[in-house]
Amino acid sequence: MRIIDKYVSAAEWHNHGVIAAGRRHSVARKPDGAVLAVGDNARGQCDVGSWRDVVAVAAGNVHMAANTGSTHTVGLRSDGTVVAVGWNLHGQCNVGDWRDVVAIAAGWRHTIGLRADGTLLAAGRAQEGQCDISGWRDIVAIAAGDWHTVGVKPDGTVLAAGNNTFRQCGVGEWTGITAVSAGYLHSVGLAKGGRVLAVGQQGHGQCDVAEWQDIVAISAGSNHTVGLRRDGSVLATGWNAYGQCDAGGWKDIVAVAAGCAHTIGLKSDGTMVATGNNEHGQCDVSGWVAARSARPIH
Repeated sequence: MRIIDKYVSAAEWHNHGVIAAGRRHSVARKPDGAVLAVGDNARGQCDVGSWRDVVAVAAGNVHMAANTGSTHTVGLRSDGTVVAVGWNLHGQCNVGDWRDVVAIAAGWRHTIGLRADGTLLAAGRAQEGQCDISGWRDIVAIAAGDWHTVGVKPDGTVLAAGNNTFRQCGVGEWTGITAVSAGYLHSVGLAKGGRVLAVGQQGHGQCDVAEWQDIVAISAGSNHTVGLRRDGSVLATGWNAYGQCDAGGWKDIVAVAAGCAHTIGLKSDGTMVATGNNEHGQCDVSGWVAARSARPIH
């Protein structure tokens, strides 16, 4: 039984997986299914030039610390198989035998795949419980944070597993959720009607989303949160030391992705914008043309 098809149609899952932002790199799917990547490539996380027929991408997005430069990139092919490149110390890139996958998510050291029947696959570090999701059923959307995993059920309730130091897994009372995103130590949920919920660490204001309205897509960075409004404008809150929240002037946006300390956006014409930390060239996306969604915001 494919439970995912009805969900995607109902929730208008705009541009999910077209772009992704990691610790020090950015990734985008081209209209022909090829993939672009720019930024730090110390672990081969940008070696995606040979990928073809990709329908979604994910980038390992981790917090900024001396030991967090290593990361990985994941791609979902149109046939439901998955590819991954980059840092693989914990087996987070061991996804070559996955099949019938319809969505992917990448944490710091783990990778999650959502199958068409609503079950999940996991690879990578599991010490914090972030991969303890084999018993989950009827999942329709997923997100991977640094050390935790979040999933949405068809009735709009939410499950979470992994590190819960700041109650970032405290999503059990959420209802009416259509999409989720996970950061370093916080989780964000998009509710029906365009409301946004957030739990977890609040030291930088990354959970200050209660007043947001008319949101159609969300993305959680390490310590900031980005929301895409129905009119194509963007809201951002949280840590802004590198200007990663300076997206208030963006217009005509159809997808957003928040990395560790940078944010990228896809415009309706397929071109891209970026703001924030560009130490490794992760914001050098102005010449890209990425795939546009078949589901325009309206």
